[in-house]
Amino acid sequence: MVKTNQVCIEKIGGTSMLLFGKIVDSIILHDEQNVYNRIFVVSAYGGITNDLLEHKKSDNTGIYKIFERQGNYQQALQKLKQKLFKINKGFVEVGLDLTIANEFISTRIDKAIAVLESIEAVLASGYVNRTELLLSTRELLASLGEMHSAFNSANILQYRGYQSNFIDLSGWGDSSQYTIDERIKHAFETVNPSAEICFVTGYTKGTEGIMREFDRGYSEVTFSKIAVALKAKEAVIHKEFHLCSGDPELLGIDAVKPMCNTNFDVADQLADVDMEAIHPKASKVLETAGIPIRVKNAFEPRHQGTLITKDYICPESRIEIITGSKKTTSISIYDTRMVGKIGFDLEIMKVFVKNQVSFICKMTNANTIEIIIKDKNYSKALVKDLKAQFETVTVAPVAIVCAIGSNIAKPGILAMATNALASKGINILAVSQTSRQTNMQFIVFRDAFIEAQKYLHQALCEQQKDSEAN
Repeated sequence: MVKTNQVCIEKIGGTSMLLFGKIVDSIILHDEQNVYNRIFVVSAYGGITNDLLEHKKSDNTGIYKIFERQGNYQQALQKLKQKLFKINKGFVEVGLDLTIANEFISTRIDKAIAVLESIEAVLASGYVNRTELLLSTRELLASLGEMHSAFNSANILQYRGYQSNFIDLSGWGDSSQYTIDERIKHAFETVNPSAEICFVTGYTKGTEGIMREFDRGYSEVTFSKIAVALKAKEAVIHKEFHLCSGDPELLGIDAVKPMCNTNFDVADQLADVDMEAIHPKASKVLETAGIPIRVKNAFEPRHQGTLITKDYICPESRIEIITGSKKTTSISIYDTRMVGKIGFDLEIMKVFVKNQVSFICKMTNANTIEIIIKDKNYSKALVKDLKAQFETVTVAPVAIVCAIGSNIAKPGILAMATNALASKGINILAVSQTSRQTNMQFIVFRDAFIEAQKYLHQALCEQQKDSEAN
């Protein structure tokens, strides 16, 4: 039985999993004195969930989409099997038993094909709810990726001479009607992390369906729920990079610096523009339970990473990170009836609720309300409904650039930011900041997205860093 407050729950992402030979040395066995009392929740190998479901950033069709469109999913799964065999072969040098690993995933894929054929037959009958069965199909397919990576990880550590345990939360072949929390509790009843290295599937089967609410954020939900269930002392997320003051690919590795401490509020601000340290719904569970999150660079094991806690406030007023998104749309509603009318913005929000669209920020004046949304939430139906009700509705592609920190309530920071952009000829279309002063949001044209981040980082982070060094 797991002793609470002694274990760390650690998550390894898909891109890192493809480099598992390095991960063993840089994360799992880096400190021989602290090999145990660590539970690793693993994602599928990079790209595999795209193959199983759909590709998020391209038009390539995943197996789920093929099944949904009544295509040849059997052939697609067999093709995927060969791809997974190839991944397995790449890990032979670090200790994977190729025969056992191939047999494991081959059996699971063959069984998945049989189940999908049964679902296909039931769907063809026309007597069932198609949406519900498709959701079940999506869950089944998603689970294959994490089964594969978790099983392999345990097998490799066993070869290295360690007691290692594959904990399968996928519910494969298990007809028990557990909720997600119940399955996690049941799975860990006989686990002893102090004597074994545990690898857990990022997917968890539950009666409520983990993907109904969280879709592809499910592995972080599993991670957070395990941490809460076991009352972990810390929840650690291993990424391929540090959580830095800016994007090193845009600003240069020498310009940015790792954030050492921040709070959950800042983490939420980052998630709002899709720069997630962790899925916001998963982080809420950890925040409520009082479990800190640590984000670490998987390949710099000696660095302590970024610690995210509930109560941290930077002792000095400063910008901690510059970030943003160029995948945003401005919807501006101009209406002369707006001025002084109580509840006018409520009528606008009703249209957004009807179309199931959330927003990032909202700016207002006497006759205009401008709302910034993510491109993926934009729909013609939303704009049509707005135009039917209000005088003038204008839609434009924009970018949002944010200056974020746990303590930015310092006179002059906003002026420094606007001057930094203005001096470089960048027009600020709109600005948003609340009195809590954790996030200054600047709306700019998309072609200014990268430059705006560079100039803000230079003015608010690099000059600040230089002054501290002196």
